[in-house]
Amino acid sequence: MWQRRSKRHREVNTELNITAFMNLMVVLVPFLLISAVFSQVSILNLNLPGTSAPAQTPEEPPKALEVIVRANQLEVAERSSGGFTTIVNDEATGDYDFVALNQALQKLKAHPDFAQMTNITILLEEDIPYDVLVQTMDATRLVEKEETLDNGKTEVVFGELFPDISIGSAPPDYSKQQGAKNKP
Repeated sequence: MWQRRSKRHREVNTELNITAFMNLMVVLVPFLLISAVFSQVSILNLNLPGTSAPAQTPEEPPKALEVIVRANQLEVAERSSGGFTTIVNDEATGDYDFVALNQALQKLKAHPDFAQMTNITILLEEDIPYDVLVQTMDATRLVEKEETLDNGKTEVVFGELFPDISIGSAPPDYSKQQGAKNKP
């Protein structure tokens, strides 16, 4: 009986051999650092409705441009005057015409009333894909111009249109509602 107890309580002093693990770490850590992709994350600051301090009401309301993204068209509107331009989607593909949107905004930027303006509001209907929002933001922020260099080569230069973007929900499309009321 004494022999059984001695076998159970016998302690074994062994050292843990971590040499192989350390060799793996010495090889693996530099490999992971070299192969890691260092991506550049760009942040676009957006002004969301209701986050700014309430301003005092001036005599004449300031000009405010809006791009309303609907399921079948893009609308460029000025909030106080109500005037707007409609850019209908391509009939064959149903895609939005962001080039026409960019050109319409370039014309507005050339007007003296909007030359110093940098802010614009993008209003979206429900169920508009995120990619459409991103492309709309790109079309409203930048303009591409080709410049000819001294050596005769052309270079694409980007300029700003309306870089300060606010996002919100689009108002209801009353033209659809009026059209539905007029039908028998």
